[in-house]
Amino acid sequence: MAQLDPDTLLPNDRMRQQALDGDVTQIHRGQRYADEGDTFALDDTTFEVVDVTERTLGDMTDADARAEGARDLDHYKQILERAHDNFEWDDDSDIVRHRFEKR
Repeated sequence: MAQLDPDTLLPNDRMRQQALDGDVTQIHRGQRYADEGDTFALDDTTFEVVDVTERTLGDMTDADARAEGARDLDHYKQILERAHDNFEWDDDSDIVRHRFEKR
């Protein structure tokens, strides 16, 4: 188990605040950034990574998008397009889901 820098999983202040508020409970990234049991702290709150799963963009659902702070999957796609230059959604692209919980 490792202590992570929260920026490793949550790339911006908005997502970090949403995690503190309980609105963001997972994040998909292009590669594995943590292992189950790793922890990170935001303010005085500790979070534990409880699941790390390899998936594809095509596996994502509206529920996944909501767990990342988006309204639905279409909104999630729009967020990714704004955040990444030349981003193009490909259902076959490999991603890694990192789910976490407050301790």
